[in-house]
Amino acid sequence: MNFRTFDLNLLRIFDALMRERSVTRAGDRVGLSQPAMSAALARLRAALDDQLFIRRGPDMVPTPRAASLAGPVREALAAMELSLFGQQRFDPATAQATLTLLGADFFSALVIPKVAARLRREAPEVKLRFLDSARGDVERLLLEDAIDLALERPLTLPDWASSELLFVSPFVIVAAKGHPRLGAVRPGDAIPLDLFCALPQALRSISGDMSGNIDEALAAQGARREVMLALPHFQAVAESVAQSDLIAALPSQFASAVAADLGLDLYQPPMPSPAPEIRMYWHSRHDQSPLHRWLRQLVLDAVAVFV
Repeated sequence: MNFRTFDLNLLRIFDALMRERSVTRAGDRVGLSQPAMSAALARLRAALDDQLFIRRGPDMVPTPRAASLAGPVREALAAMELSLFGQQRFDPATAQATLTLLGADFFSALVIPKVAARLRREAPEVKLRFLDSARGDVERLLLEDAIDLALERPLTLPDWASSELLFVSPFVIVAAKGHPRLGAVRPGDAIPLDLFCALPQALRSISGDMSGNIDEALAAQGARREVMLALPHFQAVAESVAQSDLIAALPSQFASAVAADLGLDLYQPPMPSPAPEIRMYWHSRHDQSPLHRWLRQLVLDAVAVFV
């Protein structure tokens, strides 16, 4: 390959394919039709003498050669964008982009609607999508720019990951109103430890594990609870509790938001437990990007009520 004859526009095509793993979705990202994208991919393959992407079911899976190029290409494109446009005034009203966030249904229910409403008012050409945290490997998704932000509990990530604290989210215990075994405990009070451990419980678990932070706090007290139901979403846990004799520990902000509609009472846990930090993570290549800084501020504004 002669670099002087290489079409640098193909780097944008390559980056879009790495992000989307789909010719059609990558074409939507860069504004090209599927035939034009297929032709561009053929040119990339010829120029780099590698298949680059191999179809596996509905997805385009990168070859080792493509995977090794993904980081350097993305870094180069980000550096060019910053050099060319970083100092320009950012105008949301004329911005065109597709932004992708990842997190639990806590955020899709309580935060994303606020962000989306502001986008519609201030940046009508900016598209927003939200991926469930069950998608998994946050490090890979950030590295590949498959997501712009991850909204998560503290993660151990490489030095290239930037983060900012959003809020602290203590647990409260939720139970259906009129729970037959909680009549002697007033809502808002702590449930006695023995009673808490005797009640069947539900928890939110992406992995399917039947234990969580509450169990660690109980173990420090020499106690254990009986988890009877594990579900991947906070909303499903709350609705299951509302329709049964189960209780559950939920983030206080989420529990407060759904309690009235579902008919839940809120109680304090029987023992101290750490209040998890909720943080916003992104790749440091976007630290100074005007669009990305604006997005991060939208999220901070939306969660300000939780602080």
